Amino acid sequence: MKIFVGTDHAGYVLKEKLVSSLKAQGHEVIDKGAFGYDEGDDYPDFVIPVAREISKDPDNAKGIILGATGEGEAITANKFPHVRTIVYYGKSHSVVDDEADVLVRSREHNNANILSLGARYFTEESMMNAVNLWLKTPYSEGERHVRRLAKIDAIKIND
Repeated sequence: MKIFVGTDHAGYVLKEKLVSSLKAQGHEVIDKGAFGYDEGDDYPDFVIPVAREISKDPDNAKGIILGATGEGEAITANKFPHVRTIVYYGKSHSVVDDEADVLVRSREHNNANILSLGARYFTEESMMNAVNLWLKTPYSEGERHVRRLAKIDAIKIND
């Protein structure tokens, strides 16, 4: 699978581990930075290139972006057409017993194509568990989900 990855300084250490692990699994990984730790860098500089690539080919590539919380990164990525980014912080404390429910439903129901991770909330192991579950979960292509995504894709915002 082709996977684009990007982060600012907040996720740099985890991103380096993520890239290595995904390559070892046989994925084609395209690293969009950061390429070194710089506390003064800005996440849009690394998220925009990932989102731009996913926007061009939303059904045949995935993106994984990291930041301190993942929130600003997701907001940035979701500005692009056909990009469906979800934010994940790790173990859920919801009433749902399955802590992976958010990851699975994001793929099955919404065909999410970018996963935004809050780097402050993950160990390398918990990050890789989340990423691997998200990557292996297919889109259900259920009628109601297809219909809903078509409505989203049809939105045109005029300035």
